Amino acid sequence: MQKIIKIIILFIFLFVIGIFYISLTRDTNYSTSSLINKETPEFKIISFDDSNFLTRDDIKKYDYTLINFWASWCAPCRIEHPILMKLSQKKNLMLLGINFKDKELQAKTFLSELDNPYDLLAKDKNGKNSVKFGIYGIPESILINKELVIIKKFVGPLSVDDFNNIIKIIE
Repeated sequence: MQKIIKIIILFIFLFVIGIFYISLTRDTNYSTSSLINKETPEFKIISFDDSNFLTRDDIKKYDYTLINFWASWCAPCRIEHPILMKLSQKKNLMLLGINFKDKELQAKTFLSELDNPYDLLAKDKNGKNSVKFGIYGIPESILINKELVIIKKFVGPLSVDDFNNIIKIIE
C-alpha cells in the first residue's frame, strides 16, 4: 500500500514540475506583427445572411479594406463603433465586418441599435477563420491594400489616433 502511495506522490510531483516547466518556457507575448507586409491569407467565410461565401476576390476590387472582427457581447466593440461609422464614409475604404463567435439575434440587435458601418458582413461562428488572420481577441482590425497585403493591424478598439492613421494611409 505504501508503495502505491509513493508512486502516486511521484506522479503528482512530476505533473506539477511538468506544468511549471511548460508555463516558464511558453511564449506568452503573442505577436502578430509578422503578418504585416504579408499577403492576406486565403479565406472562405459565410456571409452574415447565409446567402453566399466571401473570399479574397470580394475585397480585391477596393483600394483599401479594413477587416473588423467584432461581436455583440464585446464591450470594446461598442466603444470603437463610432470610429467605424466615420470610416464607413470614406469612399476608397471598404469595411468588412466579421462577427466573431456571436449569437445571430444579438448581433442583429447590435447593428440595428448602433447602425451598420460595414459594406460586407460575414460571420465566424466558431472562430476558425479568424485564426488565419492571427485574431486572438476582439475587437481587432486589419487594414489591407488592393494587392491584398496587410498594411497594419489594430489590436483592441479603434481610437481617434487609429482613425487618423488610417486616413493618412488611404488618402
